[in-house]
Amino acid sequence: MNYYSLNKKAPSSTFKNAVIKGLAPDKGLYFPENITPLPQSFWDSFDSLSYPEMAYEAIKQFVLPEIPEEILKKIVSDTLSFDFPVVKLNDSISSLELFHGPTMAFKDVGARFMARCLGHFNRDNDKEVTVLVATSGDTGGAVANGFLGVKGVNVVILYPRGKVSDIQEKQLTTLGQNIKALEVNGTFDDCQAMVKTAFLDEELTSKMQLTSANSINVARWLPQLFYFLFAYKQLHKQYDNIVFSVPSGNFGNICAGMMAQQLGLPIKHFIASNNLNNVVTRYLISQLYEPKPSIQTISNAMDVGAPSNFIRIQEIYKNRFEDLKNNLSSYSFTDEETKEAMLEIYNNFNYVADPHGAVGYLGSKSYLKDNPNAHCVFLETAHPTKFLDVVEDVIKEKQPLPKQIQSVMGKAKEASSISIYEDLKSFLLSK
Repeated sequence: MNYYSLNKKAPSSTFKNAVIKGLAPDKGLYFPENITPLPQSFWDSFDSLSYPEMAYEAIKQFVLPEIPEEILKKIVSDTLSFDFPVVKLNDSISSLELFHGPTMAFKDVGARFMARCLGHFNRDNDKEVTVLVATSGDTGGAVANGFLGVKGVNVVILYPRGKVSDIQEKQLTTLGQNIKALEVNGTFDDCQAMVKTAFLDEELTSKMQLTSANSINVARWLPQLFYFLFAYKQLHKQYDNIVFSVPSGNFGNICAGMMAQQLGLPIKHFIASNNLNNVVTRYLISQLYEPKPSIQTISNAMDVGAPSNFIRIQEIYKNRFEDLKNNLSSYSFTDEETKEAMLEIYNNFNYVADPHGAVGYLGSKSYLKDNPNAHCVFLETAHPTKFLDVVEDVIKEKQPLPKQIQSVMGKAKEASSISIYEDLKSFLLSK
């Protein structure tokens, strides 16, 4: 499979090059040249396939032959070493729990898959690769854990000071080894802008190999389509009209779901559930795409003012607005509405949701008002104890800490503080 730049001003790329480079030379995101629907034989055997078997069949066209079949199967199997349960709240709404991995966030899958692919590509290479990643919360911990100890790979994580939860900060600042954390005096958008500037800096890129582990990287983004296959397998015998409500920040997750749909998964509709960072909600009303500075909220992983992956969504629909709008609804909710939803979910269903899942739940409820025959699955993207202060304050119940969280709580934070791009550049060159 070859990949092309969405800026359309760069040569086509192999999967390996796309993973290692992250961005195309013209600074566009890479996108697969072809998307071939899965054969009927896949769907005929769908219910008998294990999750790794299903995931391998779905991802192989995007990776083979650059990673040999048996190695890719092992990468997929190693990536999916935990469960993805669907929890039914009622006949209209279910939660897809994506927090059973090592850092208790949905990004574990993409980070683990990408780390294993990059490790394979770099196995015989003496030249080190530096993975540069901006995080608004969960990406940092997942990438840190996924790449910990990977040969020939250094990881530098930028995160906004005071805008991630204490547990999220612990997960990305306490691992040591090949993981370095930079605490940025600014917002996530500032972190993301620094990362993009580094990729444009020829003085820097001439001296070191940079790649990104944000969802702009195809190996981080594409494996997220697995979730939708797994949820559909658990529900399709009960419900015909399955709709996914995705808490959306950088829009990689929902875009991956649309890729699963392109492969033939019969998803009826998608809901982009936003907090007050609602550029896509406004776009679907006005047809004007107007990124704005991000706003800090309690659902911090969605605090993105300029979602990188939305251009991929537009590419899937060939920039046909009406086609996109027919398949995507979007709603925006305040922190107060999010807290009310968390309490409602707890009181009505005895279920503890994190703020991001609660936004997804609200999106489901909004969609069901006009589409009562749908069954909405909201993505519970992070374990609620990652947002302990908010969750316990809302539901007034003490929450036990899972072992994945307990393991980092007593560790000392190690992070360097930076404010401007030149600080990042100096740090990278000094390493």
